[in-house]
Amino acid sequence: MLLDATESQLVLIDYQDKLMPVIHDGEQALANAIKLAKLAQLMEVPVWGTEQNPSRLGLNNAELKALCNKTLEKMYFSAVPEGLGEWLRPPAKPQGGNARSLPKHLQKPQQQAPERNMVVIAGCETHVCLLQTALELLEEEFDVWVVTDACGSRTERNRDAAFDRLAGAGAELVTTEMVMFEWLRTCEDPAFKDMLALVK
Repeated sequence: MLLDATESQLVLIDYQDKLMPVIHDGEQALANAIKLAKLAQLMEVPVWGTEQNPSRLGLNNAELKALCNKTLEKMYFSAVPEGLGEWLRPPAKPQGGNARSLPKHLQKPQQQAPERNMVVIAGCETHVCLLQTALELLEEEFDVWVVTDACGSRTERNRDAAFDRLAGAGAELVTTEMVMFEWLRTCEDPAFKDMLALVK
């Protein structure tokens, strides 16, 4: 199964200024997250950010934060209990007209499934906030795609253990370029040249 830009949402977890200097390969992880966010904007893919306890850990990198539709401040390690799920899956719109007066078997069921069920996720720390958020999104029946080269932990061992666990739980492990080329699908896409500039 390939990623589809029209069914995707991008979630970027805790690329915070005070945290990034201690993240193994943190500079590269952040650079890849920015590439993903820039292409997501070109492809009209919603981009959501999170910040863990920002009063202590600071705000997300300014360039990255500017590319996000909204940024969720959180105290839980997982962003799901703090409301990320509601951003990814907005409540069904109330039915208009006099549908309530119809017998139940004639009423249209309210749509519960999200329009964009593919959640592409990356962030720090991979074995804590990203892991817990991704596992809870899987429980909520989202399709979760973890961008491995845009993730980071203080140690490689913690990061890699998180990838093993996520793969075992049903998440797809991908790279930044895999996501970018799958979102585009063809070199004839109007965003292809812009994407190439991001990759180089």
